[in-house]
This record gives sequence, C-alpha cells and structure tokens, in this order.
Amino acid sequence: MAKNDKDDVRNEAQKQAEKAFAGFANWTKYVTYASLAFLLAVGACNFGVQDNSYPAYNGDQYDPSNLNNKD
Repeated sequence: MAKNDKDDVRNEAQKQAEKAFAGFANWTKYVTYASLAFLLAVGACNFGVQDNSYPAYNGDQYDPSNLNNKD
C-alpha cells in the first residue's frame, strides 16, 4: 500500500468523523432544547397550585374518626 493511499484513507476518515461529530452536536442541541421546552410546559401546568386554595381540603368533612360509630 502506498503512502498516498494511506493519506487518502486518513483524510476520508477525518472528514467522516467531523461530519458525524457535527451531526451528533446538532442532535444533542435539539434534544436538550426539546427537553427544556417539555419541562417548562409541564412545570407551567403546576404553577400557581401551591396557593392554599387547591385542593381545598376540609378536615371535618373527610375525618375518618366517625367510621366506627354505631348509633
């Protein structure tokens, strides 16, 4: 195998590796952006829930202490 053939193979492999890395970097960027958008959308569904108006728990209404009363 001549030296020129080895250089051609190395150059072709380098180009392929650079193309693959660029594709991987773009894919990772898009997945990260999509994940952040998903988390913000899911988080937005829960914003404002902790204002003590929901679920409006009434302890007297749901008190289990009266279950064993046999009047």
